[in-house]
Amino acid sequence: MSRSPESPRLPAHVAVIMDGNRRWARRRGLPAVAGHKAGVDSVHAVVKAASDAGVKFLTIYAFSTENWRRSKLEVSALMFLLERTIAAYADELDRENVRLVFSGRLEQLPAKARAVMRKAEDRLRGKTGLTLNIALNYGGRQEIVDAVNRALAAGAASVDEDSFSKLLYSPSLPDPDLIIRTSGELRLSNFLLWQAAYAEFYVTDTLWPDFREKEFMAALRDYQQRDRRKGT
Repeated sequence: MSRSPESPRLPAHVAVIMDGNRRWARRRGLPAVAGHKAGVDSVHAVVKAASDAGVKFLTIYAFSTENWRRSKLEVSALMFLLERTIAAYADELDRENVRLVFSGRLEQLPAKARAVMRKAEDRLRGKTGLTLNIALNYGGRQEIVDAVNRALAAGAASVDEDSFSKLLYSPSLPDPDLIIRTSGELRLSNFLLWQAAYAEFYVTDTLWPDFREKEFMAALRDYQQRDRRKGT
């Protein structure tokens, strides 16, 4: 197994846009759900790699608000895969000392999925290693709108950046230092629009089901070569 880059400049929070599942399946003459199933193995590998490397927070973009526009068959398969994966994966996360949280408009997900999520989240609440944040039914614009509405409902006359950040879905998580996108696409796709203001980007042509520890470590090493000036 490749070792963690030895540098104090390791990103504390890495976020991943997991793109390319459907293309991976299409190139093999398989249905889209086969690509999503294959992508689960990459999630396992990247969570383990991030934990071993010393990354403190990992956010993965699992299901966007726009994904509801896909066929009913694919959405139903994704929800079933989500429920099964979270339930089965809790044991592994427990062994790895990983805390699990979720971000998004979670109340709009199916009741069964929410129950599985709550059970896993409660079980792993006290873990002290990597925090895995799964973005589900998530959209960056929607998150900002929801935060504005929370401020209005609370009677706020105005907000600053700090108070506004506390109204987002996961205010306990720091902004991402590094955002990885697989499959070669050069766009944010409505992901962490507020939090990504000063994030570094790493794009690879590798499709998500083929993305493993080697590719993840390459992204960390590339990040460590960056000069992060944050606008200065």
